[in-house]
Amino acid sequence: MTVTETSRPGSGQRGSDYARLSRRIAQAGLLDRRPGYYAARITLVAALFAGTWALFAALGDSWWQLAVAVLLAAAFGQVTLLAHDLAHGQIFRSRRTSRNAGLIVGNLAVGLSYGWWMDKHTRHHANPNHEDHDPDVSPDFLLWSERQAEASKGLPRFIGRYQAWLFFPLLTLEGVNLKVSSFRALRRPTLKNRALEGALLGGHVLAYLGALLLVLPLPKALLFLAVHQACYGVYLGCTFAPNHKGMPVLTSADELDFLRKQVLTSRNVRGGHLVTTALGGLNYQIEHHLFPSMPTANLRKARPIVRDHCASLGIDYVECGLLESWGQALRHLHDVGRPLRRVRT
Repeated sequence: MTVTETSRPGSGQRGSDYARLSRRIAQAGLLDRRPGYYAARITLVAALFAGTWALFAALGDSWWQLAVAVLLAAAFGQVTLLAHDLAHGQIFRSRRTSRNAGLIVGNLAVGLSYGWWMDKHTRHHANPNHEDHDPDVSPDFLLWSERQAEASKGLPRFIGRYQAWLFFPLLTLEGVNLKVSSFRALRRPTLKNRALEGALLGGHVLAYLGALLLVLPLPKALLFLAVHQACYGVYLGCTFAPNHKGMPVLTSADELDFLRKQVLTSRNVRGGHLVTTALGGLNYQIEHHLFPSMPTANLRKARPIVRDHCASLGIDYVECGLLESWGQALRHLHDVGRPLRRVRT
């Protein structure tokens, strides 16, 4: 799908539309930090994380531990969402403080390389849904455009035929994939603080596996690990996939200014406080992409300003429910794989 900016009043002044919006947002105080909000959120997430591990230890050798594995997946997901906010500088003013907290929250607590993920996510924000520049739509396993489908070979080509059906099953592997990618990133000379990141990742793995084997016999420990990592992967996938998947995929032929590039490739997800809590505020994806350092508690307040601004410029502002967003993503995957189902190679 191609999206090209058409001529409109003021479109020749690149960035002017975004500048006017940015001034309105700043004047409303929505870029100001929210220490009280984050103090409460960090306390609640830390209580969930520590409380779940305490429940795990207290329950001992029991099949009820599988329910604890699901709860721990939710705790890991919430910790990961906090790491996301740290990476965007939403919590602390100091980059050093944000990085140090991110290493503890990401590497040590959930086994996710903070430095690797921050670099990957920064490139995503710079060029969302761009075939050539966004790592989140690279054709590693899933295919996100017809051009990727035409050029695909091997496993991605085979998976691409049925990827809409395989999407959620594949998400069960995402938690493990992130850990493998984190350890692989340690080999990159460009990764800062490699020794520290490696030590913290190793500490996480040793503590995690040690806790499982200390409390559970090996068969139950392996089953706990499988359930926990599978649910964690699905949770993360269901958190991030509704935001961009199924929206236009850009190529080098698309010429968009910053405002349109961010808005036209993102969608918001309606659903109230429950959805906002579960998705860590990322259901306001349009506002988040326009103002990445904005505290998540302020995204909801920015929504009517951004929506009205887009309406005044004739820019599509997409919102839908959570289930509908998943449906749009799956339909897009199905459509991309259609040519591959016609040709057997």
